[in-house]
Amino acid sequence: MNTSKSLMMIALAGVLAMSASNAFAKERTKGKGAPGIPVIYVTSQDLYYDTLLLKNLPYNENDNFQLLEMAGPTGVQTEFGPTDTGYYGGRWWVDANGNGQMDPAGEDGDVYFLCPLLGPGRSAP
Repeated sequence: MNTSKSLMMIALAGVLAMSASNAFAKERTKGKGAPGIPVIYVTSQDLYYDTLLLKNLPYNENDNFQLLEMAGPTGVQTEFGPTDTGYYGGRWWVDANGNGQMDPAGEDGDVYFLCPLLGPGRSAP
């Protein structure tokens, strides 16, 4: 992985980690909702889901990845979540080059990774 992709993954991990420290997070010491657990906001459901950043994935030239945007109330959001058509079980892509298209990973490509949403969703981060 080249330097720009490494930096993108570090930034993504940082955003996911920062989302977990949101002031609205429940006071727990372990498990779902605990401090340090990343949270992704699902716009179509108006729900928040805990998640785990598991690993990078190779681009397979299929559209079986879902766009993850660096936006929203927790800093990371997506349109679809569990039970929605269009949710791919936590197979995400980040449009690292900003062209709006899924490009192969590489110097000027995008980032693909596995980060499943852990249900049930909740109404607050």
